Amino acid sequence: MIITKTVYARAGLIGNPSDGYFGKTIAFSVKNFQAEVTLFPSPELRIEPNQRDHLTFRNMSDLVEDIRFSGYYGGVRLIKAAIKKFHEHLVTHEIPHDAEMNFTVRYRSTIPLRVGLAGSSAIIAATMRALMEFYGVEIPMPFLPTLILRVETEELGIAAGLQDRVVQVYGGCVYMDFDRDHLEEFQYGRYEPIDPALLPPLYIAYRQKLSEGTEVVHNDLRQRWERGDPEVRHGMARFGEITDEFYRALKERDLDRMGELINENFDLRASLCRISQANWDLINAARNVEAPAKFCGSGGAIVGVYRNKRMLRDLGRAMKEIDAELVLPEI
Repeated sequence: MIITKTVYARAGLIGNPSDGYFGKTIAFSVKNFQAEVTLFPSPELRIEPNQRDHLTFRNMSDLVEDIRFSGYYGGVRLIKAAIKKFHEHLVTHEIPHDAEMNFTVRYRSTIPLRVGLAGSSAIIAATMRALMEFYGVEIPMPFLPTLILRVETEELGIAAGLQDRVVQVYGGCVYMDFDRDHLEEFQYGRYEPIDPALLPPLYIAYRQKLSEGTEVVHNDLRQRWERGDPEVRHGMARFGEITDEFYRALKERDLDRMGELINENFDLRASLCRISQANWDLINAARNVEAPAKFCGSGGAIVGVYRNKRMLRDLGRAMKEIDAELVLPEI
């Protein structure tokens, strides 16, 4: 028995980062990039490292460059944490399973590292799905993103929200309402799939050299939220309003209004968080050709709408000038 599970990257179209703060978002899966986990029976439980987990370097400068680009962490820690959380779920809920069954797990990923396209959660989600099939365990779809999130927040200490895990479990495009009362009662939000045919022409652009962990941004935001910072509290409420306004514009096919809201989403974020000059360069490269732009996640990648082929050509030239990749997402 060989089990292979694939989970795609995601882009936060509107509303992020309010998903971690009882807000609302719309996000979509990006089939251009994927994480794949393969699991098969073996005498011992074994996690095979990927090339992203290599521990051999040409010299110290090579090691430092690897850390600058990839951070200190590869995928092995994500898989270990996912296995631990899965096991705890089985034990806590007294779910029957064969504890003597062992496996080998390996992974690969084409999702650009640490640019806000949810590569880490994709590896965890794929691992969870593989474990569920291997042990014949069902976890209700609405709750599965919550379990995946707990791998990162409780096991790895990463400040994050549910958005990425929801869209990676449901696929396609999803409207998410993280109403606090509903979330605290049921441990998941209200999730509504959106027909991708409703979506306007979308682009994604990213700069791999902007690689930065999501915790760099979110840890400070979390602290300010918990202190009751009125600017952060008001901002998170407005992100939710922006999401609902965008959803109405989406249904009405109002591209102008969608573009305005995408820009407002980023401007609001910029008022709450420090934005590096390199990330501003990425945003401005799009806006200088009149293409609305906001972060897909925490920075390093942007998402927006474009009007026509001329604007798309202009976007391509603008991104090439700053050494950024332009992608038309497959949803």
